[in-house]
Amino acid sequence: MTRLAGKVAIVTGAGSGMGRATAKLFAKEGAKVVLAEFNENSMNETLDDILKAGGTAVAIRTDVSQEADVEAMIQKAVDEYGRLDILANIAGIFDYSASVENTSTELYNRVMAVNLAGPFYACRAAIKIFNKQETGGAIVNIASIAGLFGARGGAAYTMSKHGVIGLTKNIAALYGRENGKIRANAIAPGWINTGMTASLEHNEVDPRGAAATADTGSANQGSPEDIAQAVLYLASDEAKFVNGTVLTVDGSWTAR
Repeated sequence: MTRLAGKVAIVTGAGSGMGRATAKLFAKEGAKVVLAEFNENSMNETLDDILKAGGTAVAIRTDVSQEADVEAMIQKAVDEYGRLDILANIAGIFDYSASVENTSTELYNRVMAVNLAGPFYACRAAIKIFNKQETGGAIVNIASIAGLFGARGGAAYTMSKHGVIGLTKNIAALYGRENGKIRANAIAPGWINTGMTASLEHNEVDPRGAAATADTGSANQGSPEDIAQAVLYLASDEAKFVNGTVLTVDGSWTAR
């Protein structure tokens, strides 16, 4: 399958979970993938998986909260492959559902730096490349259903994901109107089985909220591959007329 044949894509958070699933799917679909990840060991595991499967990829250790790291990540794509077509901002951290009064300044700053400043730095740098290319480029940002409501996460996490949606819509509105060749869309996942959600045993508040006791007794749980498929669609030319949308992928959680 070659839905991304000839495309160059960056995937942040590529060492695990949704990022790893997306990077592997992108490579399977013909993209040349730049893996960006803070944890070098997990990043290299993803790289090995892609190369063994016959895909094309390179990796660069990246702390998305650091502007210099993000700039280097974007430059890596250009240096290796001569262009950039897709930016998938997937790296993110949680805040253990801490309420406002129990969110330390340190936790707030860290969550906002990774979840919001990181995508901003990456989008800003990518857009400069996209604007130089006749074919433009596509951005897919991972938000959350916590970005649609006041619950489903702690204060800092919820704020950061609302911000990601705002960033996405601003880019789509401005650049879609200005030149029509840059697209930005977001995905709002629900409860996805990843290392991050597995770490939520000691939450102050259960982010599943009322849905945890609705119908089946537990919120529907998705896989990283479910999100990867959604990212693939929004990144592909099949979604060439989709710009500024927030695609909810939550197994009906928010429909209840």
